[in-house]
Amino acid sequence: MTKVKIATDWLAGCAGCHMSLLDIDERIVNLLESVEITSSPITDLKHPPKDGVTVGILEGAICNTHNIEVAKMMRERCQILIALGDCATFGNVPAMRNFAGTEEALKRAYLDTESVVGGLIPDSPELGKPLDMVTGIDKVVNVDLFIPGCPPSADAIFFALSELLAGRMPAFPPQYFKYD
Repeated sequence: MTKVKIATDWLAGCAGCHMSLLDIDERIVNLLESVEITSSPITDLKHPPKDGVTVGILEGAICNTHNIEVAKMMRERCQILIALGDCATFGNVPAMRNFAGTEEALKRAYLDTESVVGGLIPDSPELGKPLDMVTGIDKVVNVDLFIPGCPPSADAIFFALSELLAGRMPAFPPQYFKYD
C-alpha cells in the first residue's frame, strides 16, 4: 500500500501546534503505518518534495515575505492544505502587532526594550521583509481545512488526519474544541 505523503511547516508562531501534533503520542505510530512525513520543521527535510504531497499542514501567521513564499510553495505542492491553529486561521498573537504597526513593533522589540543595549533591527534577506499587516494563511493562498485552537488539541489533529486518510473531509464534532 502506498503511504499518503504529508508535509508540515511553521510560519510566524510559537510551534505549539507542532507540539500538539506530537502529542498524538502512541497514535502517531499507527498513523505512520499509513503516512510518510516528507518534510517538517522537526525533520531534516524542510521543503515539501517537488513532486508534491497529499496533505500540507501550515501553522503560524503570515508576517513577512518569507512566510508568503513558504505558504505559496506548500499550496503548489499539496492537494489538501490545512491551516493548523489560531495563528494560521486568523493571525492570533502575531497579529497583535497590527494594533501598533510594524515599524513601532520592531522599534519596541529591537531598540526600545529595557534589556536592549545598542540594538539593531534585523535586516537580512533570509528573514524576509516584514508585512504591514499580519494575517491568516487564507489571505495569501486557498486553504481547504481550518483546525482552530491555540494550540488545537492532539485529538482534533488526529481526528482530522484520520478522516482525510479515510477519504473524508473532516466535519468536527464539538468535543474537539474548547472555548474556555
